[in-house]
Amino acid sequence: MPTPRRVVIVAFPGAELLDVTGPAEVFSVATRVTGPDGAGYRVQMATADGGELVTSGGMRLMSDLTLEEVDGRVDTLLVAGAITQDGQRVEAVVDRTVSDWLRRGEPRPRRIGSICAGAHLLADAGLLEGLRATTHWLTAAQLAADHPEVDVDPDPIFIRSGRVWTCAGVTSGMDMALAMVAEDHGQAVALATARMMVMYMKRSGGQSQFSVPLSVQAPPDDPVEAVCRWIAEHPREDLSTEALAARMHLSARHFSRLFGRRTGSTPASYVETARLEAARRLLEESDLSLPEIAAASGLGSVKTLHRSFQRQLGTTPAEYRRRFR
Repeated sequence: MPTPRRVVIVAFPGAELLDVTGPAEVFSVATRVTGPDGAGYRVQMATADGGELVTSGGMRLMSDLTLEEVDGRVDTLLVAGAITQDGQRVEAVVDRTVSDWLRRGEPRPRRIGSICAGAHLLADAGLLEGLRATTHWLTAAQLAADHPEVDVDPDPIFIRSGRVWTCAGVTSGMDMALAMVAEDHGQAVALATARMMVMYMKRSGGQSQFSVPLSVQAPPDDPVEAVCRWIAEHPREDLSTEALAARMHLSARHFSRLFGRRTGSTPASYVETARLEAARRLLEESDLSLPEIAAASGLGSVKTLHRSFQRQLGTTPAEYRRRFR
C-alpha cells in the first residue's frame, strides 16, 4: 500500500477556524478521490500544549499532538494565522511559541506554508527572508513594515517560492491546498477534489485577492469613498486626476494628497486597478470580445488591456478567461 503524505497543521489559541479546517478538508477529500490504491494524505493538527484549542470564533478543536511531538517525516507543514481588530486597527497575531519552534527548524518538511496571517509567523521565524510572499491584504503592510527583508506582494491568492508557500486571506488556504494536491497527484485529481467540494472554481495563484471596492472602508458620506464608488461604477468616464479632483472641488495636487492618505494609492494607479477589475468581471461573465471589453472597462485598447493584465496579474486576458470563465 502506498504511504500517505503526512500533513501537519500548526495552530494556536485564537487561530482562524477555516485556516485549519479548510486545507484539512481539501487533503481529506483528495485522499478519497485517489482511493485506497492511491497515496493520499494523513492530516494532523499540532499545538503548543496539545489538547483543546479555542479558535477565533469560539469553536473548539482537538489537537492530535504537541509541537514537541512533531517528529519523524513531515511532508507538508502548514501554519494557521489570526487577526485581531480593535476599532480601525487591524493586526496580525504572532504567537512566539510557534515562531520560536519554527525557528528551531525541526522537523524539516519537504514543503512549508502559511495560511492567511500565518505568514507573519513564518517571517518572524526567518523563513521568508529574501522570498516573495503574500498574506491577507489587511495585514500586508504590517508584514512589509515588520520584515523589510521579505518581498511582500499583497495581490495574489497564493505564492510559491521554492519549498515555501504563502497564501492570502482565509479561504485562499483551500486554493493553495488544491495547488499542492495538483503538484502531488496531477490536475485531474485536484479538479475532481474541487468538484466534490462544490468549490465554485479552482483559482490559480495568479488571480488577484484584492477587490477595489474593499480598499476603502468608510462611512457612505466620506467624499473619497464616494469618488471610489463613482470610479468603480463609471470606468469608461474621464477618470484623470484632474477630472476626479474637479468632482470634489479640489485642486489636483490637494486631491492626490488626500486620496493617497485615504487609500494608500495614487489616483492613476487606483483607476487602472478598478478598470482591470471591471475587465476581469466581463471576461468571467460575458461573451464580449477583447476590443469590446477594453472599451467597456475604460482601458481603451486591446494593447492596454494586455499590458495591464501582464503587469498586474502575470497572464493574458484570453488565458484569464479560459481559467476563470
